[in-house]
Amino acid sequence: MIRDQLSDALKTSMKEKKQVAVSTLRLIQAAIKDRDIAARSKGVDDGISDEEILQVLQTMVRQRHDSIEMYTKGNRDELAEREAQEIEVIQGFMPRQLDDAEMEAAIDQVVDATGAASIKDMGKAMGALRERYAGQMDFGKAGAVLKARLAG
Repeated sequence: MIRDQLSDALKTSMKEKKQVAVSTLRLIQAAIKDRDIAARSKGVDDGISDEEILQVLQTMVRQRHDSIEMYTKGNRDELAEREAQEIEVIQGFMPRQLDDAEMEAAIDQVVDATGAASIKDMGKAMGALRERYAGQMDFGKAGAVLKARLAG
């Protein structure tokens, strides 16, 4: 379970005095705890699933990429480097990301499997992609490719 891996990694990082890893792992755990609390109001008492944790991690990586872009534009290279280090820590808990060709092949499979033929079927196809490839692709990018495929 990802929660156990995070906890073990935090303990190890604390012992090894890896400050960036410790602070990043604490941020991850805080984000997961926030989602756990939000899930309780919906009747989920045992916390969010690993799939939802992967979504949290993906969001955190995307936020850091955005921050790197902003810091680079503002000539704050030391802050951009810190964000890049945090991305490395976060990605250590995520499955390997699909490259563009693999993502397009996955989209083709989902379109065939769901019978998606038009933009109206986009939600059904995206749901299948999220279910099959959680944590393995950038769904914003996949959504754009899928939309173009269904529109054309």
